[in-house]
Amino acid sequence: MSALILALVAGAVVGLALGALGGGGSVLTVPALIYLLGFTPAAAITAGLIIVTVTSLIALYAHARTGNVRWRAGALFVAAGLLPAAAAGALAGRLPQPVLTAAFAAVAALAAVKMLRPGRAATGPAAGEARPAKAVGAGAGLGALTGLLGVGGGFLVVPALVALLAFEMQAAVGTGLLVISANSLASLATRGTTTAGIDWTVIGPFTGAAILGAWDGKRLAARVSGTLLQRTFAGVLLAAAAFMLIDVLA
Repeated sequence: MSALILALVAGAVVGLALGALGGGGSVLTVPALIYLLGFTPAAAITAGLIIVTVTSLIALYAHARTGNVRWRAGALFVAAGLLPAAAAGALAGRLPQPVLTAAFAAVAALAAVKMLRPGRAATGPAAGEARPAKAVGAGAGLGALTGLLGVGGGFLVVPALVALLAFEMQAAVGTGLLVISANSLASLATRGTTTAGIDWTVIGPFTGAAILGAWDGKRLAARVSGTLLQRTFAGVLLAAAAFMLIDVLA
């Protein structure tokens, strides 16, 4: 199968995940770039950030139009995560490739566990305003994760918004896309030297397919059970994590 077709198929799956679940794009993008398209781990992380940033911004626009973005709470997460994302991004270029791959596999497995055990949203007039200190701590941790491993953190920020700030799921997805976009941009700002080895003839089609998939994912989320989507996605993540760990240990 040609690289172009692989890029289009993988991009569509990534977009569906971002549009439907508000996260998970990076934890699919990086393994796809490494094992399907031949990128090195460092180049895949940088390319993944580019793809997820562009796709997340498009998906954010779609959710903002329907009022699913809580800008104030999202800004709190973003502000807490920007400096950690930039610092971790600078550190990532100095780490050995097997370490990055193993760490990414561990994060993918964690994401799968979070998807298999989703949190429950609280309700009430204070939704979106609770526990700001915990929100800041979570934002800083997610920012560092983004910078180090090139993951936007949506698979963690969406459950955090539900559990810590009492968001309903749709608002958590929309606001999570705001956090993903900002964290990814901050991490990209520290990775200028790692873009030299990126094959833009692959990244372009991958990104285009992901953008189209994100629009479809938003529509899919309105029609299919959220639990079914999360469990399907978790299964894919567990398989990817196992494959990456086997590759590192082999």
